[in-house]
Amino acid sequence: MTIQLPDPDGGLRAYEPRSEPLAVTPGTPFTSRTVFSAAHVVADPFADTSPDSPAAVDWDATLAFRRHLWSHGLGVAEAMDTAQRGMGLDWAGAAELIRRSAAEAKAVGGRIACGVGTDQITGPATLAEVRAAYEEQLALVEETGAQAILMASRALAAAASGPEDYLDVYGHLLRQATEPVVLHWLGPMFDPALEGYWGSSDLDAATGTFLEVIAAHPDKVDGIKVSLLEAGREIDIRRRLPQGVRCYTGDDFNYPELIAGDEQGFSHALLGIFDPLGPLAAEAVRVLDTGDRNGFRALLDPTVELSRHLFQTPTRFYKTGVVFLAWLAGHQSHFTMVGGLQSARSLPHFARAYELADGLGLFPDPKLAEERMKTLLALYGVNQ
Repeated sequence: MTIQLPDPDGGLRAYEPRSEPLAVTPGTPFTSRTVFSAAHVVADPFADTSPDSPAAVDWDATLAFRRHLWSHGLGVAEAMDTAQRGMGLDWAGAAELIRRSAAEAKAVGGRIACGVGTDQITGPATLAEVRAAYEEQLALVEETGAQAILMASRALAAAASGPEDYLDVYGHLLRQATEPVVLHWLGPMFDPALEGYWGSSDLDAATGTFLEVIAAHPDKVDGIKVSLLEAGREIDIRRRLPQGVRCYTGDDFNYPELIAGDEQGFSHALLGIFDPLGPLAAEAVRVLDTGDRNGFRALLDPTVELSRHLFQTPTRFYKTGVVFLAWLAGHQSHFTMVGGLQSARSLPHFARAYELADGLGLFPDPKLAEERMKTLLALYGVNQ
């Protein structure tokens, strides 16, 4: 049985879906790496909203997906950009998400870390207002018992006049943090408003400031998440970290080699691509736990083509592909996103994502995925 999929040139081609999923089983947390999946939110499809409305979230489906990730031993990185922070999910929605997910993590014994930002600021702000916004969010996350991830701030990028402002703001926050945090450097390919973060568009200069923040407060930094899509730069930063500070790769293009590591070290992981790859990624890390790097790469390397497809330019719209695959996989009953972001990718993009994910065996029920893909194709006028 074949399905007709559109090509980018406007034609159709026949694809034969696989009949069986990849065989993976839930398991315990890992021993060799700390691995977080940044998780998406499930919109409420019956809410009467517009793209400018506050997000309407299906809390039952959203929390069920987090339980799915925890069941495979993955940690959940909550309220990050994968959850559409700043692209449909406002601070009020993110705060509720953090509270609910942190409570769920306690109930099931899952690991969770939550994003701390400044997205309650919606216009120009002073550095004092940026600090206060960060403080408000840090306090909420710490109250829930979750680990804090200090996210990059659009407001800080706009207000800062140079590296010294970043050193001041982050130093202030790290001194206040009660437990070690993760520092997140999100590149402008994920959010154009973050161009010039750490006080310079020169990445060498920016890296120097980033490392200066960490060196001044190594006891307050559990690790860093680097999302620049440059493997060489991440390795360089990783090798320059103080003893005991971890590197969590956020590189959705080069994650297998970075997690596998080299003779001088390795990266842990905090990745958006591990939302759709969760069970497969967990299986691969358990193989790595045995010391089998080749086996780990054999499982994870074939997933890179799908990841690079989902994260292709404009990279910030990767969330659309992530939610699309969650729908095909049966984790939610619909393909609707907060902010109407389901419209952000083309039909040929969806078709290729389906083909690559199916080829990897990511769909627990390949027949369901096929039927849902056919439904989407029919909505676009492609009849089988």
